[in-house]
Amino acid sequence: MNERVSRAAHALVESYSDEGVKIHHLDRRPLPSRDAAVGALDALQELLFPGYAGAQGLTGASLRLHVESRVAWLYETLTEQVARAVNHGHRLEEACPVTERQATECAEEFIARLPAVREVLATDVRAAYDGDPAARCYDEIIFSYPGLYAIMTYRLAHELHELGVPLIPRIMTEHAHSRTGIDIHPGTRVGPSFFIDHGTGVVVGGTAVIGANVKLYQGVTLGAFSFDKDGDGQLVRHTKRHPTIEDDVVVYAGATILGGDTVIGRGSVIGGNVWLTHSVPPGTRVLQDSPRLRIITPEEAAAS
Repeated sequence: MNERVSRAAHALVESYSDEGVKIHHLDRRPLPSRDAAVGALDALQELLFPGYAGAQGLTGASLRLHVESRVAWLYETLTEQVARAVNHGHRLEEACPVTERQATECAEEFIARLPAVREVLATDVRAAYDGDPAARCYDEIIFSYPGLYAIMTYRLAHELHELGVPLIPRIMTEHAHSRTGIDIHPGTRVGPSFFIDHGTGVVVGGTAVIGANVKLYQGVTLGAFSFDKDGDGQLVRHTKRHPTIEDDVVVYAGATILGGDTVIGRGSVIGGNVWLTHSVPPGTRVLQDSPRLRIITPEEAAAS
């Protein structure tokens, strides 16, 4: 190593002890593994939609054995990763605030919720089929629709979020975000029969509430209108910043709906490219007036 490179390495090491904003994780307990979290998500997809991912053609006793094996692996993996996630902020020499037994109980509770999650996902698949005339069968939706993958990941991450598990829910939803272009915060509350059509560019904030039978198109944002600050100029956290979308609402492509006090009433339709920062009553149609379209032919352009 030449002298210049050696000095750079030394400077990097010295920067780790800087008393400013610490952007290292060197003296604390291990973080959860991204690879393990994504691996758990793959196993969950296989359990929730058997035959579409992982092993295929299983029936009878072989199916039961395979499911039991995958659940056992998932149980062990989640126990370790949950413990890491909860304890990661504590120094190596400190006692762990969460014991292995508590992490085990959290993993048990999460796995116990999977049948209920699968029931809700069945309504999401049906909503996609009923809402998209291009869909030929459920197989096509489950196997290939990015919206369903993002919704599945959200529903799983939301259960972990509700159980108080940090980091892992965001690892999961950001993995789905990178894969699908759909960003759903795990803290969002979403009812059954949720359909995201096309989906690229959809953003749903962490305090948004979405009712049953809601359909979003690509480029929709359910976001915060502003960020309140306290007397010290720090952001006020843990307040409702994102809108509420009631049952049976359709939000078309490119629409932006902002604000924690904004409520879109049941059965409303929000048109494409609408910018909305206030509530509307049930059954409302909100449309963006289109600018005047002017078409200039080659002949007119030449004459001008």
